[in-house]
This record gives sequence, C-alpha cells and structure tokens, in this order.
Amino acid sequence: MTSAPGSLVQGTLLTVAMRWTDRLIGFVSTLILARLLTPADFGIIAMATLVIALADVLLDLGTNIALVRDPDATQEHYDTAWTLRLIQTALSTALIIAAAPLAADYFADARVQPVLQILAFSLLLGGLENIGIVAFHKQMQFGDEFRFLFARRIAGFVITIVAAIVLRNYWALVIGTLGGRLLGVVLSYLMHPMRPRLSLARFRALFAVSQWMLLRGIGDFLNQGLHRMLVGRWNSAPVMGAYTVAHEIATMPSAELVAPMNRALFPALAAAHDDPAERQRLFLLALGLQAAIAIPAATGLALIAPLAVPVLLGAQWSEATPLLQLLALAGIAHALTAGSQYLLIVLGKLAQATTIIWLQVGLFAALALLAMPGADAEALAALRLVVSASAILATAVFICRHGGIPLRAMARACLRPLVATSLMALAVFTSGHIDVAASLPSAIMLIVQIALGASSYAAALFGLWALQGRPAGAESWLFTKIRSLMGQ
Repeated sequence: MTSAPGSLVQGTLLTVAMRWTDRLIGFVSTLILARLLTPADFGIIAMATLVIALADVLLDLGTNIALVRDPDATQEHYDTAWTLRLIQTALSTALIIAAAPLAADYFADARVQPVLQILAFSLLLGGLENIGIVAFHKQMQFGDEFRFLFARRIAGFVITIVAAIVLRNYWALVIGTLGGRLLGVVLSYLMHPMRPRLSLARFRALFAVSQWMLLRGIGDFLNQGLHRMLVGRWNSAPVMGAYTVAHEIATMPSAELVAPMNRALFPALAAAHDDPAERQRLFLLALGLQAAIAIPAATGLALIAPLAVPVLLGAQWSEATPLLQLLALAGIAHALTAGSQYLLIVLGKLAQATTIIWLQVGLFAALALLAMPGADAEALAALRLVVSASAILATAVFICRHGGIPLRAMARACLRPLVATSLMALAVFTSGHIDVAASLPSAIMLIVQIALGASSYAAALFGLWALQGRPAGAESWLFTKIRSLMGQ
C-alpha cells in the first residue's frame, strides 16, 4: 500500500485547489450578487433549492459512491449507475413540478412555485451528465476533475452575473443554475470518452450498497437542511436570505477547507482496506490536518464576523452577523466528523455510518419541534451548534468501536490545534479592545485581525509541536510542505 500516502497527499493538494477555486468563484459571486440583489431574492431561491435537494435525495441511490467503492466496477456498472441516476432525476423533476404549489404554501410565499417548476429541470440536466466523470475521482485523476469542475463553475458564474446585472431579481439565480447545469452536461461528454447506455444489468450489485446510501443520503440532507427548512417556515424571506448567505459563508472554513481532503481520503482508505495499520495512520493524519485547519479557520471567522459582514456584504446584511458566528462554530463538528463517515463506508459499516447521521437529525428535530416551535433564526442556529457539538463525541465512540481507532489517538490529533486556537482567539479578541484599533477604518481593522489571527495561530501551533519533541502527525506534514515550498 505504499502508493496510498502519496496519493492522499497529491490528491489532497489537487482537490484543495479544485474545491477552493470553485468556492472562490462562488464567494466572489455571492459578494457581487449581494450588492445587486436583496436578502429576499436569496431567500426565495434558498426555499426552492431546499425543496429540490429534498426531492433529489429521496430518490438518490448513491451510485457514485458505490462505483468508487467497488474496485472491480465494469462498463456495465457505469451504464447501470447512469440509467438509475437518469430514472431518479426524471422522477424527481416530475415530483417537484407537482409539489410546487404545496411548497409555496409551506413557505407562505407564492413566488416559490414558478421558481421551483423551472429549477426542477436542473435535476434532469444533472442526470444526463456523463457518468464517466466519476472515474476521475475513482482513479484519483484530480487534475482532470479540476478542469471539468472549474469550466462548469466559471460558466455558471458568468451567466449568473450577467443575468443579475440585466434583471436585478431572483430570476438571475435561476438562469445561472440552469445554464451552468446545461454546460456541465456538454463538458462532461467533451472531457471523458465514456458513452453510457441504458442498462440495468448490474442493478443488484449496485443496490446492495445503494439502499444504505439512500437512507444515509436522506439523513445527511436532513442533518444539513432541516434547520434551514424550519427557518424558512418560521421566518420571512429576507431572514431566510440572511440565514442562507450566513450558512454558505460559515461552511467555507470548515467544510470547504476539509472537504477536498475527504474527497482524496476516500479512495486512499479504500486502497488500504486490507492494511489496518496504514488505514489508521491515514485516518489520524487526515483528522489532525482537519483539526489544524478547520478549528482555527471557523473560530477566526466567528471572531471577525462583526467586521466582515458590513465590509464584505454591506449594511443591509447586518442580521447575518450572529447567524454567521453560530453557524461557523457549528461547522467545526462537520469538519471533524466527515472523514469518519468515509472510514465506516470503506469498512462496510454502512448501518453505523447511517445511524450517526440519524441520531443528529432526531435530536435536532425533537428539540426544535417540541421545545422550540416557532423559534427565530438565531435560536435555530444556536440549536444547530449544540447538536453539532454533541455529534463529535458520538462519532468518536462509533469510530473507536467499529473502526478500531483509539479514542486517545483521536483526541491527541486534535489537542494542539485546540490549544493553539484558544491562544489565537485571545489575541484577536484583545486586539479589538485596544484604543488605537478603534480608530482604524473597518476594512483595515479586518485585515489586521486576519493577519494577527493567522500569525498567532501558526506560532502557537508549531511552538506547541516543538515543545513536545516534534512528533509525527499533521504538524510534521505541514512543516515539511512549508519548507518544501520555501525551497529548503
């Protein structure tokens, strides 16, 4: 299994570049659109998008993951996966069109209905995409995957911005979504030679995995989307818009920094399936890196939110500030537990992976619906933080019992990042209460706090690592990469 570590490192670097190029485009798009559109515009699209995602996940068999997990997948497997996905998206599209009036009643906003009935076709377009693109991920050809995703994303970005400048309303987001999906279909066939055909020859083989992936996918959607569905139900469209933008930005330092690593970790863990020692080493290295990146980034975002929101989005988005702070901290839990899901899937522990997600859904639903009916957006964000924090301990116990990773080893991988983040938070918080800082323009103070947070965290993290004798782990990996970039 000697290729797994190198594959993980190379795959992580490429997928970090891929994901953050994609997210940078998305972030710039959000900043521009926040100036061109209103919170209500974002809220309407967010409501419609939640319904579309729900319909999609209710019929999603997780065939892509089944293909990556199966080392012996043939063309027949790909043909069957493509056929199942096409059937699923066609049914989802029809379901959304039929349910659009009910969704408009649920959110108490008639504008949701026509938006839904048009956006539904984005699913059907997605189902037509070439299934051969999955082979880029399976075979760890992350460079090819990067080019595909970048081209699709930049096309959608251009279409959305042009439409927003012309229309100045939420229909620009609809046009951008459909345009990006359509171009994605065209690009998928231009960039991969596979030509899938209608077939159900390998239905049994795929469904053996997919039935669990379906249940897991529904749970994951509810875990990530139930809080937004309740915000949309119990609050107005502008509040929903503020919550959506806050959630999108809040996930960037935690999920978006760590997601590329998990994307590379999955095939690497699959390759090390029969080597428990290597599998454990890869998992702990990934967990240490995730903790070293996600914990300070999310905490830092929560600290600078009062400055960042008015500077980057404008004064009309002030309601998003406390939401951004709470959701950013909640994102830490997702960052630290996502890799555990992939480990359990590789080990064939699909029931356990699914159970972890549904426990979070059940706890949030019980507290929100029974103890906090009609709660405002900030209360729901706070509840999201509490439930997410409880998930860290539950996931660690599952991984120890079913994945064979000691609790002490997982805690040790996260300890130095936690201590270093605490020191960083103290430095940033103190800087905001210095008299000289109060006289600086908000934009300058924002830059100062970001620079102070990054430098103090790096100094604390590597200082603690050096004091403990430079043990092998995330810090040693990062230190080696930094020295390599500096040419030493």
